[in-house]
Amino acid sequence: MALIRSILFTLLFYSGTLFYVLVVIAVAPIGTAPVRTVVHAWSAYHHWLVRHILGIRIVWDGAIPDGPFLIAVKHSSMMEAVDTLHFADKPVVVMKRELTAIPLFGWVTRRYGAIGVDRDAGASALRVMMAEAKAAVAGGRPVIIFPEGTRVPFGQKPAIKPGFAGLYRAIGLPVVPVAHDVGKLWHKGFVKRSGTAHFKVGETIPAGLKRADIEARVHTAINALNP
Repeated sequence: MALIRSILFTLLFYSGTLFYVLVVIAVAPIGTAPVRTVVHAWSAYHHWLVRHILGIRIVWDGAIPDGPFLIAVKHSSMMEAVDTLHFADKPVVVMKRELTAIPLFGWVTRRYGAIGVDRDAGASALRVMMAEAKAAVAGGRPVIIFPEGTRVPFGQKPAIKPGFAGLYRAIGLPVVPVAHDVGKLWHKGFVKRSGTAHFKVGETIPAGLKRADIEARVHTAINALNP
């Protein structure tokens, strides 16, 4: 059953994604608001497929507050990467640059305002990320980042990447940490298991902490649901 669910999800999600990408391209000349509306509809479509096709129920402990925050999320699968678009009002998501280079889809991510980071480019990539994040914050948009840098299997707790502390310092916002256990159902493999995924919103962490302090607190908070 898990294999059948996963095949159906894949067919519906990627065909639907192509549809939404084409709609974004069609409405882009009208303005930014229609683009954001369609992108958020795509995320809602993905969420519906996760719940009703894959059979993954999502339970939240706490709520992400409204306002200008840096939202730090545990990263285990594509699921939370797409669902983050529902975490806040018009959030800007920091993602690997390879995704922003995918034909058509990559253009949509850039048009929406996603920040693509070349993880192999070093300091220059970090400067670009910080500049784009500052612009997003100036426009009143929260910023979402995956501090561990890449998807990790359930139970693993890699160190926070250096770019997180730099971004935290540059934009000067409090951090809302989000932990989850999605990885027990879905990681990088094709087959996704049904079940319940839990999300936990940690205590808001103030701006202005030293690097060691912010990294330690975020690392603990986003891994709160990992064994």
